[in-house]
Amino acid sequence: MDDMIVKYFDGMKFGKLQQFGVLGIIPVFNRTGENQEYLTLKEAMTKNLLKITELNDSGAVPELKVMNYAEIPVLILDGEELMGAKQNRIVNTSILLREKFETIIPVSCVEQGRWSYTSKNFQDSDRIASSNLRNVKSTSVKKSVESSGEYLSDQRAVWDEVHKLQDKMEVNSPTSAMGDVYDAKKIDLQEFVKAFELMEGQKGVLVFVDGKIIGLDVVSNESAYKDLHEKLIKSYALDSMVPNNDIKSNVNIDMANEFIEEILKSNESKNESVGYGFDYRFASQLYTGSSLVYNNEVIHVSFFKSINADDNGEMKRYNTRANLRQY
Repeated sequence: MDDMIVKYFDGMKFGKLQQFGVLGIIPVFNRTGENQEYLTLKEAMTKNLLKITELNDSGAVPELKVMNYAEIPVLILDGEELMGAKQNRIVNTSILLREKFETIIPVSCVEQGRWSYTSKNFQDSDRIASSNLRNVKSTSVKKSVESSGEYLSDQRAVWDEVHKLQDKMEVNSPTSAMGDVYDAKKIDLQEFVKAFELMEGQKGVLVFVDGKIIGLDVVSNESAYKDLHEKLIKSYALDSMVPNNDIKSNVNIDMANEFIEEILKSNESKNESVGYGFDYRFASQLYTGSSLVYNNEVIHVSFFKSINADDNGEMKRYNTRANLRQY
């Protein structure tokens, strides 16, 4: 793994475990640099600084056109949902949009049953795809970018995951829209948001379900994370909402340290990003991940449990490489 990214992980500190049902979250802190200024999707859309449309009047499922009118870059996070136009989409990879610049971005459809305009422009739906859906999408995007340089997803696999989510949540959607699941579970999801309080200085989350690590998301700026906190909590909460399962499993700081040790062993590829910087892709025996890096600063990093990992397996014990301490 690149020395700069290793240093970034070495700088991570973990807070105290928060738990609600089978979902456990450890807040993540990192004091490594906050040099790059940027807006979040939510900030930019609220200030009318982004215009997101179909590629043309006919539209193209895997691509959208974004004009950033802001004086600074805008970060769109992997999995954030754009709502409207001919069908709702999620972004295939984290992108730091250039200021005053038009960018064609790679997306995946999460509304299979609609291909007609409800609005000319897209809006921020205030949702991020469920963590399982992001995981499936990112796995196929990794294969695509490493083989062709294009950030394309397996659209069929994305649709299948949306259908699985609808079946699991017992939600019927006329257009097979991921957003309808969020709307149906709005009250339940708000309980998760209340349970996982945003901590001062927090920049990310390390997430457990049933005592097993399923994901990590960390951004470089504390202010940006504040905008993303509720979105991320709901994303992970959906995949923990299993009927009649409220047993709290044991989680401790050693598991967080072992997770860092494991992902530091990842194989790595480096690719030109869609916007500013470079997009790194990682794979270890147990996890897959990505990182957006610009000007030697890690803007966003995410890891998920590999979809090929043994669900019944336990993570092996490792000697902790980094002397990580609870924050």
